[in-house]
Amino acid sequence: MMSKGGGLTTFEKRIVKALLFCGERSQDIHALINYQRTPTVNFGRISGVKKDNFVEPASEAEIEFFKKWKLSFDPITGLNIYDDERLIRAREAMIIAVTIFNSSSYKFKAGMFAILANIAWTYLLHEFYHRQDGNILNSDGTTFGLSYMLNKSDSPLSKGIKNNLNTIKAIRDEVEHRLMGRSDPRWLAVFQACCLNFDRTIVDWYGPRLSLQNEISVALQFGKLEIEQAAQPHQYDVPAHIAALDARLTAELSEEELSDLEYQFRVVYTLDSASKGSAHIQFLTPDSAEGKSVHNVLQKYKISDELYPYKPSEVAALVSRRSGRRFTVSNHTEAWKRHNVRAGKGENANRTYCIFHKAYNSYTYNDAWLDFLVDEIVKSQRRSD
Repeated sequence: MMSKGGGLTTFEKRIVKALLFCGERSQDIHALINYQRTPTVNFGRISGVKKDNFVEPASEAEIEFFKKWKLSFDPITGLNIYDDERLIRAREAMIIAVTIFNSSSYKFKAGMFAILANIAWTYLLHEFYHRQDGNILNSDGTTFGLSYMLNKSDSPLSKGIKNNLNTIKAIRDEVEHRLMGRSDPRWLAVFQACCLNFDRTIVDWYGPRLSLQNEISVALQFGKLEIEQAAQPHQYDVPAHIAALDARLTAELSEEELSDLEYQFRVVYTLDSASKGSAHIQFLTPDSAEGKSVHNVLQKYKISDELYPYKPSEVAALVSRRSGRRFTVSNHTEAWKRHNVRAGKGENANRTYCIFHKAYNSYTYNDAWLDFLVDEIVKSQRRSD
């Protein structure tokens, strides 16, 4: 109904003419026409219609609809229910998804987020393709599905966003009539990336007024944030089919794709010493120089005894128990030499698996090293079989 240029449309001219005939003041008509209009028109346009005898006044029904349409604009986003229903639905679906997930009142969190996020992205892409060529219908009259739009050759989304949405869709399909257990935290990073991707995309395509950051920015909590709790996913009460789904989704992606921040959101964080009034959490990107420095400091000084609790003799005993095969301290020495885990002396240790304690001139190892050794033994046994 609005012109992209500076002039009045034919319909707007008819509205102006009718309102003038009804005795409304020119300045009031000018304000009504310009409300949420881009670009606005100058006052001379109203005077021009008043002098134009070829403009036919609009009917009472048309005037009523025009006023109702003007009152339907959202003052924050600028969206109108008559013109932008898909974008309104897309934003609301994502807001509801996050609201439900953040609420302590609901238990069906992962399932509902996956379902509603799927709906949000479907509406967002429908709007994109509708504005592109006006067509969002299949040959049978149904609208494009999310999978179809992700696989289109002209898809506007990056590979990372597509991988993220394919995972969201897989989770959605899995929850239909199936129990989820306490599996919600398993996909926190994927869900967070989905939210960030959605907000960035809708802003890039349709402007900063549509950002969701004002509606849903941060989830508050009354419980204290513990490093171990934040770092470790829940490993209990997860049904086998959910664990299998998680493993399958991970196996389908390369290490580079799994590390893509558009696929799953990751941060390195520090807890700064501060007074109660100014305490806060500082987030750093993991690939930044500062993030890598903090990561090393956390590993080296923070909780090394908890992260690397096993001495060589303990490693040997645990590997023997878990693998069912004899594994001695000598075998352990051969293993760390073969895999170059202690690359040189002292602090040159590979912190993926072990850490050097300068005060005691000794090394301790973590669970990742145990898992690696057990996996090596299992693979070796399979080859021999």
